[in-house]
Amino acid sequence: MIGQSQIPIYLRDGTMKHMKRFLVSTVINGLGIWLVSAIIPGIGLKPYGGNELWQLIVTLLVIGAIFGLINSVIAPVIKVIAIPLYILTFGLISFVINGSLLLLVAWISQQLSPDTFTIDGFTSTGLTITSLGWAILASIVMSICSFIGRGIFKALRIL
Repeated sequence: MIGQSQIPIYLRDGTMKHMKRFLVSTVINGLGIWLVSAIIPGIGLKPYGGNELWQLIVTLLVIGAIFGLINSVIAPVIKVIAIPLYILTFGLISFVINGSLLLLVAWISQQLSPDTFTIDGFTSTGLTITSLGWAILASIVMSICSFIGRGIFKALRIL
């Protein structure tokens, strides 16, 4: 029988479970970004460093990780602050908030490398209404992809 003191600390407090959940979430977000860039004409994706498959995969994983970090750190704060708007709009403001967070992901990825993850109308000098529209549509597709992906991973008992 293994005593509690013989189990490494990083396994005792559930850190490995959280890390596995973050990695799976990053993969799901990366697949969602790929799907969004493939089906929505206003969203562009250019791999870091070139056009080879491994560069595309690394780019999708990096952008997926950025999206996951923003959704886990910034999104809860914004959603708590926006509670009155959720009540006034019957929750429809969530589409605008999620689209805005996706614009933030696009801006951060452009800081790493220009033209990596772009949304038409969104430039370094400002943003136009069409860019928010594309971002809202992309966030809806990302939400659907995330819902399906998490359902599959839970059915396979990976999450």
